[in-house]
This record gives sequence, C-alpha cells and structure tokens, in this order.
Amino acid sequence: MSYFVANLVRFGRLLRAAGVPVTPAQIGDLAQALTHIDLSRRDDVKSAARAVLVSRREQLPLFEHAFELFWRSLGRDASDVLERMHLEQEIRSKHSLTAIASRGARQAKEPPEETILATYSAVEILRYKPFAQLTPEEMEAVKRLLCEMPWSLGERRTRRMKRARRGERLDWRAILRQSWRYGGEPLQLSRRMRKIKPRPLVVLCDVSGSMSRYTRLLLQFIYALERGLEHVEAFLFSTKLHRITPYLRQRSVDAALAEISFRVQEMGGGTQIGRALKTFNVVWARRVLGRGAIVILVSDGWDRGEPEEIRRQMERLQLSASRLIWLNPWLGIPGYKPLTRGMQAALPYIDDFLPIHNLYSLEQLAALLASTPSNKSCPPLSNLSPTFPKVAVKT
Repeated sequence: MSYFVANLVRFGRLLRAAGVPVTPAQIGDLAQALTHIDLSRRDDVKSAARAVLVSRREQLPLFEHAFELFWRSLGRDASDVLERMHLEQEIRSKHSLTAIASRGARQAKEPPEETILATYSAVEILRYKPFAQLTPEEMEAVKRLLCEMPWSLGERRTRRMKRARRGERLDWRAILRQSWRYGGEPLQLSRRMRKIKPRPLVVLCDVSGSMSRYTRLLLQFIYALERGLEHVEAFLFSTKLHRITPYLRQRSVDAALAEISFRVQEMGGGTQIGRALKTFNVVWARRVLGRGAIVILVSDGWDRGEPEEIRRQMERLQLSASRLIWLNPWLGIPGYKPLTRGMQAALPYIDDFLPIHNLYSLEQLAALLASTPSNKSCPPLSNLSPTFPKVAVKT
C-alpha cells in the first residue's frame, strides 16, 4: 500500500510541475476512488484520475501526456525511459505549450518507495523568456497564462460610512433610534466606519511603430486586466489618443482585438507622447482619475515631439493619479539606460519604473498593484523586485 500511495504522490508532483494545480486533498480522493475499480485495467485508472484531478478543459493535454509518460515508466528505470523517449523532440512536436519532462533517480540500491521523479515545466521556462523571442506557439501559451493570472488592486478608504460592530465613529442616528425602545435611554452604542473599495485602474498603452512587436501581447494584457478587475479604463496612443474600454467587453479576446484593430487606424505609426497625454489630461482625466485611480503607462519612451510637452503633461498626470507606473519593455534588457529625450523628461514624475518583457515582470506588477498603499507614498523598488535593474529617478 505504501508503494501504491507513493506512486500517486509522484504522479501528483508530475502534474503540478506540468502546470495542473493538483492538491494533496485530490490525491487522497483519487486513492479512495481507485479502491473501487480494477487497478489492472489501465483505462479505468486513467478515467478515474482524469475525473478527480482535471478541473479545466485546457488541462486535458497536460494530463494525457503526463499519464502516458508516468504509466510507461512504472516498474522500469525512469531515466532510461526518458532517454529513449527523446522528450525534447516530443514536446516540440506535440505540446510546445505544455512541455512535460521527467527524470528519475536510478534504482540500483534504493527501494521503489524512494524513487524520485524530478520534473520541469515549460511554463516555468516561459515565465522568464522575453516576449520578443517567443515562437507563435509559445505566444499562444503566454496569452492563455495571462487570462489565468490573478489581478487585484490595493483598496482605498472612501468618504462614505457604513455600520460596523467596531467602527471608528459613533452612529448617533442609530443610537437615538434604538433608544426609543428603552424610554430614551441610549443603552446600545452603534458605530460606523469608512467603506473600503478597490482602486480604479487606468492604462495608457503606446502602439506606435517602435512598440509593434509587443502590441498584440500588450492588448491581451489589457484585456486580461479588464476581465480581472472591477474598474478599468484603457487607452491606446501613437500620434492620437483612443479610448478602447468599450471594445474590451467582447466575449472573446480575438473579437476584442479585431474590433480594436479596426477602430484604431494609427497603430504602428509615429509617437507623440506629449500630445496624447495632453488629450488625456484635458478630455479624460476628470472622468476616470477620481477615487484614487492608479495609472499604468506602457511605452518605450521613443517620441517625436517636444520633451518639454512630455514634462508638463507628466507633471499634471502625476498630480491627478494616486500612483503613476511606467512599464518599459526595454528595461528588462541588460545594459539598457533610459537615455531618450522623452524618457528623460518623464522620469522625474514616475512613481515606479518597471520592465514588461516577460511573464515574470507581469507577476511582479500584479504583486505591486495588490500591495498599493492607501496613501501617495510608494515603497522603494528594491523591496519589491530585487531582480529589476536599478534606474536612477530624478527628484
């Protein structure tokens, strides 16, 4: 029985490394389910494991490949099995999105219970691979991972109040109303506290020619933000500013991207960051920057306009926003320095200057948004992401 349970645990580890979130409770349920079927019938074992461990349709290819690999390696030297499989070629030909590999310790002097199958997942490799180097298959995998990435924003205290058991203020209206039951004696003290609500998010994304290699993936990123958060406003700009929030409400990401591509004709053109920010500050800032909104500006900083215009509009934008985050895809490249005139003009007014070149950088952004404080002060970048390049910001 211990060998049987050990094999189930190893299979669970293989699935987790492949990207299927298997929990110990599911492994326990599978062990109980297998007691009711004939273990010598491979299809019955596979059906039971799939029913208990797989919860999403996109996990089925992962499960099928992992089960075939694990079933063939039982009772034999796992490392010899993997060498003969030529796993790397198999991954590229079948599941470049969901690569699964396994390598076991040799069983010459160890009992079967001590066999360990070390695994890796291509999902982990994709986390650190730059977006510019992704193959079309890997790009599709990254898009799916973006849709599954959890997003949350820091909360803010509003001016409105609500009843609370341990509130910060006395609710005199409720106290007076309840006192009528006791002849006017205030025997119960009701309290109120400020309501807590998530902050709105505003995204301004550069879709000029210098950002063309990232445009489609950035639109997918914005779509995932709109789906994962409650209040999101999105804008695209190159030489003009376009609000795309209504187009993000399509049921599928492909329909949303097609609508955006049809509506925004300036994609891949020149860059006028200052002019676009001026349009936003004059036309849209009052409408979307209330309630402690956070602003994310995605651009490489290349600009054909006047740096002085960027400086004025960035200063105005920072005063209106609760927090101003600039994401630069070039910042993740070793040795990069923000030497362009547009970038130099904007740096003094940026609260957080972060890269957006791989999935790991987006995970760091998600952690930063979730930890946004209720006030204007921002924690230092070194405390949030020690692996990010340090960029001196003028003050």
